[in-house]
Amino acid sequence: MTSVLKLHADDNIAICKLAIAEGSEFGLNGHAIKALDSVPFGHKIATVPIAKGEPIRKFGQIIGFATELIEPGQWVHTQNVTPGELSLDYAFASQIPPAPEPILDRTFMGIRRPDGRVATRNYIGIISTVNCSATSSKYVAKAFDESILADYPNIDGVLALTHKEGCAYDYGGDQHQLLARTLAGFAKHPNIAAYVVLGLGCETAQASFLADKHNLIQLRMPGEGSNAEPQPLIMNIQDVGGVRKTVARATAVVRDMLPEFDKIKREPVPVSEIILGTECGGSDGNSGITANPAVGIASDRLVACGATTILAETPEICGGEHLLTRRAVSEEVGRKLLKHIAWWKEYAAKFGCTIDNNPSVGNKQGGLTTIYEKSLGAIAKAGSTALQDVYAFAEPITKKGFVIMDSPGFDAVSVTGMVASGANVAVFTTGRGSCFGCKPVPTIKIATNTPMYEHMIDDMDINAGRILDGASVEEVGEEIFEKIIAVASGEQTKSEAQGIGDEEFCPWTIGPIL
Repeated sequence: MTSVLKLHADDNIAICKLAIAEGSEFGLNGHAIKALDSVPFGHKIATVPIAKGEPIRKFGQIIGFATELIEPGQWVHTQNVTPGELSLDYAFASQIPPAPEPILDRTFMGIRRPDGRVATRNYIGIISTVNCSATSSKYVAKAFDESILADYPNIDGVLALTHKEGCAYDYGGDQHQLLARTLAGFAKHPNIAAYVVLGLGCETAQASFLADKHNLIQLRMPGEGSNAEPQPLIMNIQDVGGVRKTVARATAVVRDMLPEFDKIKREPVPVSEIILGTECGGSDGNSGITANPAVGIASDRLVACGATTILAETPEICGGEHLLTRRAVSEEVGRKLLKHIAWWKEYAAKFGCTIDNNPSVGNKQGGLTTIYEKSLGAIAKAGSTALQDVYAFAEPITKKGFVIMDSPGFDAVSVTGMVASGANVAVFTTGRGSCFGCKPVPTIKIATNTPMYEHMIDDMDINAGRILDGASVEEVGEEIFEKIIAVASGEQTKSEAQGIGDEEFCPWTIGPIL
């Protein structure tokens, strides 16, 4: 096994598949190169002389520029690379891929709701409109521990969806609309069988605004007549008479729900009903080589089945957006993406930041040097099919195929947005070892390298690091595709087995708190 990997003929660097010691030699294309530095596993090493100001190329694309002369065998990283400015050719809709060969016979064991929506899990949600009702929501959820739910084996849990905002901003403004869209997305999510909305009563994010603007409809309660009009279940602490009374009333309501919503039965449904959220967090230098391209294979398979796959984290598209605008089905769709990227640059500038402040400390320790490098690896999760549309954060996704949803790169916020948009399964790739879940949607954790997979075996579902050992990207991609179907059918992920996902509900805050 060679110790380095060159990804593209135009690259002037290689990736270290093993840590390389200073003074040792490594082979590339039949030539021996002496390492002038000790280079960590997953990091980049120069294979040819790179002049000061010359582009650094990985995946055949520019990921930055040399700040000094870099000799063959030198470590290529933050000490001698700067992001610089890219000049990108967007070539809108110029390389639209043909539709993949349809896969028509795949099903999974899903939960068909009365209105036709398909769920992969069966939760009851307690939704806080404001931080002031968060504790009450948690008290209600805690009343239904394992000993209570043991009598209702088809209910996955009673979930408190709490957050730290909901007040002190412009009523009806962008922040209010964003929070309402997110809360409504969870309330109306197929994986939420029923919900109770808990407010304080005096907050900006009024429960009535949420219900009216987003047409929240609650399924009829057990015992109600067939002619009963469905209504949202809303309680405000100030109206009910305080926390204790509100918790007691909401707990009684949920207790009455349990027998009815335990009566679900999984049935075969087409894989086209899957909406996959894709995320990468704690990325390393192998993310764009192993796990993310393998997820891309799984994404392509899902698209061939008529399903939907979502790419998010807009700041982590920057530097690779030209590859996506070319795959867009129209110039209009491509320009939607560029509009979001322009917004992010302006938004970051308001706070004296630039979006190339990413990668994080852990990303850099794992071998990622610039946001362009990180982005080129991240977009591999989207596979190779046409970009059908671009959505705002938490906007309901209606198109089939590969789509983008605007979000920050912060994992919890990004996945929250994709779930609110309709994702009913998530895959999360990681090289450093992010531990993540996002109830009510199962999250499949995919390791980019074998050492981390083995070290954190209790948290990782799939080892894409096998690709560095000789497995093909296609083989691991097929494994991920089959795992998605199994998990959608009810198989527990490792994060679910540990109960992770109660604290990862994280609406996006964009505006001032007044």
